[in-house]
Amino acid sequence: MHECRHCGNSVEDRFRFCPWCAGPQRTKVVEFFAPHPAVTADSSKGLRVSRYFGDADRPPQLRLSIWSGESADAAISLAEEEASRLAQFIAPMPAPRRPILDQIRGSLHI
Repeated sequence: MHECRHCGNSVEDRFRFCPWCAGPQRTKVVEFFAPHPAVTADSSKGLRVSRYFGDADRPPQLRLSIWSGESADAAISLAEEEASRLAQFIAPMPAPRRPILDQIRGSLHI
């Protein structure tokens, strides 16, 4: 257990957010992403994405780093606005819609 740095209530260490005030309990969270197996021959490379929540000294940011083995080859930090734009860009494409005449023909029971 530790004390929430936002509201002072007790919070279990396993929680990422305070159950009392919803304040983040970690200054960052990290996820790793594997390369595409059919395109990238080097399986030791990967993408590490770190979300820094920010505090009085630092603004929130999203940090992207290309990892090879145990170290980063390159990294860049994005502001929240750019992170949002990136999320929209990489979101899965919507399924193509059938043309309206095909939809009408498919709904007719003749």
